[in-house]
Amino acid sequence: MAVSYTVIGLMSGTSLDGLDIAYCTFWKKGNSWNYRIIQAETIPYTEHWRNRLSNVERGSAFEFVATDIEYGHLLGRLTREFMDRYQIRPDFIASHGHTVFHQPEVKLTAQIGRGSAIAAETGCPVVCDFRSLDVALGGQGAPLVPMGDRSLFADYEYCLNLGGFANVSFEKDGNRIAFDICPVNIVLNAIAVKLGEHYDRDGLFARQGTILPGLLKALNTLSFYSQPPPKSLGKEWVNAHIWPLMNDFVPGVDFNNSLTLSSLSSLTSTIPANKLYDLLATWCEHAAYQISRAISGRLPELTQGTGNLTLSTSTPAPLLLKEKGTGDEVINTGMKLADKSSGKLIVDRIPVNKLLVTGGGAFNGYLVERIRHHTGWEIIIPDKDTINYKEALIFGFLGVLRWRNEVNCLRSVTGAVSDNSGGSVYFPPCS
Repeated sequence: MAVSYTVIGLMSGTSLDGLDIAYCTFWKKGNSWNYRIIQAETIPYTEHWRNRLSNVERGSAFEFVATDIEYGHLLGRLTREFMDRYQIRPDFIASHGHTVFHQPEVKLTAQIGRGSAIAAETGCPVVCDFRSLDVALGGQGAPLVPMGDRSLFADYEYCLNLGGFANVSFEKDGNRIAFDICPVNIVLNAIAVKLGEHYDRDGLFARQGTILPGLLKALNTLSFYSQPPPKSLGKEWVNAHIWPLMNDFVPGVDFNNSLTLSSLSSLTSTIPANKLYDLLATWCEHAAYQISRAISGRLPELTQGTGNLTLSTSTPAPLLLKEKGTGDEVINTGMKLADKSSGKLIVDRIPVNKLLVTGGGAFNGYLVERIRHHTGWEIIIPDKDTINYKEALIFGFLGVLRWRNEVNCLRSVTGAVSDNSGGSVYFPPCS
């Protein structure tokens, strides 16, 4: 007999699009988990809350605690309104919260949105604070989605999320491997705000830009990209490393504050649009290259044999991969490979892998084109509900595993000393 749960998953990402609410059902039959998204919505943040969430790390300790509590009540009210609108009542609510600080190297991570406030507003049990146990155990506390990728999206060898940050998840030698690759929407949206929009719709602005070679080189040489996993990124890293580089190429523009101003109109009068188009185009190229480099690095077998391989076609700007321990290069575009010295055909065709792409960045047509260009892989864009609500869905699923006291965070992903079942549980007042 199948065991089933109905759950509301809540997700707020660093790109500040709004609160994702997904009412889902999960059922287990044998050893396999299944799911269905029944109802889902994104509730855009008001400008007040967009600004407040952007600025909270700059405030006092009192302001941080007050925001944590008030934001929890906001999440609870929005969820209760969602429940009333669709006449539903879940077994419990699973809330990711909104990340303010993430510095696992000093055992620190903080997601606001107090679970007790959500429970009080909705009258439902709440599972929240999914990351802190893993960080306490020496892990990155991120990414957490791979547990859901393994259980709910096993048909896809690679799962790529294009949210505030890009992260990838895949199986290797019986272990789930996942890590953050690079910032995506947290940067693209900040630049788009300077153009009077909250995001670059379909990458239309980026498509008008010209890639800046100097900036691209500087971005690609940042030390994070040479670190092996497990690894994760936070807003602090963007503030410390990305915005200073951006300011070098657009002098006088403080991107660090680009999402904290109350009026878009104040951002659009003094900044040359073509400069911002160039930054968007360069960032898309940087992100696509880093994504390709991260996922294609799993194919060392392609460099077996003579090494020193190159394409026998003139495909532009392919990704170069180096075999560990050698200076040999291989070009991976799903095309033919030939030995540089002899021109002899070595591999007729590299098997094309399938890459499931979700998150808001999946709607950026230009970015997806650049990822396809650099990887040569088959890009699978699922239905809109899966694109928009996969993270809310999976946090609902992580809540199910916590509810069952089962592992929902993998040491192979985060580097913690052990697998763990993270999450605090709040029960509503007894009636």
